[in-house]
Amino acid sequence: MRRATLIVFLLGFCWPRGVFAQAMFPASGSGVSTAAPGEAPAILLAADGQSTAVLNTTPALPVMSPELALATYQYRTAQQSAQLAAYSAVTVIRAELPETAQQGEFELQRKFEAPHSLQFTPVHFTGDGFVKSNVITRLLQSEVDHVQKDDPALTAISMANYKFSYKGASHVQDRLVHVYQVKPHKKRPGLFKGRVYLDAHTGALVRAEGSVVKSPSFFVKHIEFLQDFAEVQSFTLPIHIHSEAKARIVGRTIVDIVHRDYQPIPATATQTASQVPAL
Repeated sequence: MRRATLIVFLLGFCWPRGVFAQAMFPASGSGVSTAAPGEAPAILLAADGQSTAVLNTTPALPVMSPELALATYQYRTAQQSAQLAAYSAVTVIRAELPETAQQGEFELQRKFEAPHSLQFTPVHFTGDGFVKSNVITRLLQSEVDHVQKDDPALTAISMANYKFSYKGASHVQDRLVHVYQVKPHKKRPGLFKGRVYLDAHTGALVRAEGSVVKSPSFFVKHIEFLQDFAEVQSFTLPIHIHSEAKARIVGRTIVDIVHRDYQPIPATATQTASQVPAL
């Protein structure tokens, strides 16, 4: 039974992408500093409880047009495919079968090496053995098979695979995004119909959601998902995917996958290491 393949083809959207990066500006002393004309100060709370205005030294990026954001996203995707040599991360998979009240959670260490190597090392599992062996383990094996055997270009969110229709601006977790409806040119496993959300300032992929257009298995009737992405270094990596599927035998299946502690390795780093002569 292949119901556990409900997520595998979703993972080929944009190969591994990140963790949030934040700049922190410590405040010292008290008082108000004056912002330059046209530049808004950031309001902080001083140690004495009084509000303090501190000059925001990081200028806001301009808002891209929908066309430029989409073109930038396509460029970023191509660059990442060429520049990401490998990565490691912690993956936590939570699976639930509501109709039988069975569930399980599996934490693993994952290691990817471009272009076709993916390995999982078990760390800790809690829950029902049936969920582990028949849902999570099958899912992991399907993901490994996908990396080893499939061409990621065939399931990428690209102009070659999808028609993009602009649907306006919105916000995802306080990020201004451009929203596009996507419809695949062909109905094949690994593709979906739904929406993608691109950062309006950088063109980075923030979210993808929708329903799979063709089930990967006779046992799975319908799959819906929502996947969030974030940035680490210069890469965009999936950080969470929630999916729900209707299976013919076990009924509704809910899976959440969280990725954290990414350690990406750029291609330049591996090339430099390979050029170091052995002692």
